Formats: sequence, structure tokens, C-alpha cells
Amino acid sequence: MEIEHQKEQNRFILNVNGAIAKVDYVLKNNKMYLTYSEVPNALRGQGIGKQLVEKTFEKLTEEGYKAVAVCSYVKLIAQRSEKWKSIIS
Repeated sequence: MEIEHQKEQNRFILNVNGAIAKVDYVLKNNKMYLTYSEVPNALRGQGIGKQLVEKTFEKLTEEGYKAVAVCSYVKLIAQRSEKWKSIIS
């Protein structure tokens, strides 16, 4: 599963067999404020949400962005990981 950055829509998406999981953001001063995450009901309980958030973190850091977790789920994933809690505020 490949994460896709849709810059025009300010979101990252993960297409899982036609079902779309997403993380929305607001960009201010070259910093992404990750405001909302959503996994379709059909994909819940399979670890897709965690994969979505971690792939989002990887992609945005690859692209040179810093990020702030606003969404409570995104914040939880960042705080539980030694790798991400120092990068995502």
C-alpha cells in the first residue's frame, strides 16, 4: 500500500482495494497541522489507521515538512513511537 499526497486537497490517502483512508491537514508556515484522520468502516480493526498515520509521517518528512498532530488519533500514534514523538509535535 502506497501513501499518496494530494497537495491540492491538503490530504494524504491510502487506497486499500478501492476504499480510501485519509489524513487531512492545514498548511501554515511550511508546517502541516494534521487535523483529521478517517478509515472507512470496512477497514477498521485491521491496523489500517496506524499504517495510514505512520506512512503519512514518513511521506511528509521525506518531503521536508514538520507536522503538528491536532487529530487525537494522529497524536496518539506519534506519542507511542520513539521515532515519531520527537518529530511530530
